[in-house]
Amino acid sequence: MKGALLLVVGVAIGFVVAHEVAKTEKGKQFFSEVDGKAKEFGDAVVQGYKAREAELRAAVANAQDAIDDLAKRAKA
Repeated sequence: MKGALLLVVGVAIGFVVAHEVAKTEKGKQFFSEVDGKAKEFGDAVVQGYKAREAELRAAVANAQDAIDDLAKRAKA
């Protein structure tokens, strides 16, 4: 319980400090750069996810085609 309280207090202090830093020009620039990098990272994760999803969908389609072909051969 004490650890959770210290965590909450630490987060609150961090928010207050970040808010005060963001009021300065260098602070605004810093947070703007951090925001830009976070957005770039998020975009890269989304692109990677979509690319992997497309690869997996293609693999499943190919597997289904192979299964269908084997089923046809088994009936013949």
